[in-house]
Amino acid sequence: MEKSCPPSVVCFFDSGIGGLNLLNACARLRPDCDFAYFSDNDNVPYGNLSHDKILSLAMGFFGKMARLSPRACVVACNTVTAECIDKLRQQFEFPIIGIQPAVKPAAAFGGRCIVLATPATAASKSLSSLVERYGRGNTEVIACPELASYIEKNIFSPDKRRIFGLLPRVKAQAIVLGCTHYTYIKKTIEEFYNCPTFDGTAGTAAHFDKILGKSDHLTHTYQKISFLSGNIAVNSRIYRFLTENRT
Repeated sequence: MEKSCPPSVVCFFDSGIGGLNLLNACARLRPDCDFAYFSDNDNVPYGNLSHDKILSLAMGFFGKMARLSPRACVVACNTVTAECIDKLRQQFEFPIIGIQPAVKPAAAFGGRCIVLATPATAASKSLSSLVERYGRGNTEVIACPELASYIEKNIFSPDKRRIFGLLPRVKAQAIVLGCTHYTYIKKTIEEFYNCPTFDGTAGTAAHFDKILGKSDHLTHTYQKISFLSGNIAVNSRIYRFLTENRT
């Protein structure tokens, strides 16, 4: 994994490890692109911070990314998308793609739908609007204050019983993973609720591909994935695992 950044790179930003699944999906779709991953593992999870703190941190990282003259930037964090994306788009000229919880397909599945999210995302106007528009009147948002932090700290040795203790005890026919960190424990969440889960990874990757447009150079001699902030050793290790275990 390269630590230097190639020209005309696509930048990714997440508070921690959550966005690596989305990075993996986008890199698979666009082998013509090089990518740079920025994270802020020291302050994860952003969902437990105030709006002003989240905005300040995000603006700082986007300032760093802007100096790379990126082709586009992907906000791989539901909290930053919900809290800041409008202001980020006002401040920066390059395309900024955000991720949103997959409320629409989950609600369409039928029955009671539960959105699990960080406190900031759960309380956001953005998610409230999404649920009002697509939730079909049977969708509830529940905050999980400790779940993202637990996943970040225990990604290599998660304890199923501990995770069960952090999940709200409700009945549901569909679960929306409203934080990219939750994707790592998708099977555990499905086991706990005995129903399918939905996340925004595939939809966001498809939207990203559409925004970039068609390319005549969909092959790359060597696609560079650069890790330029945060816990580079952990992030690169997880990403390597994801690429080696693609299905």
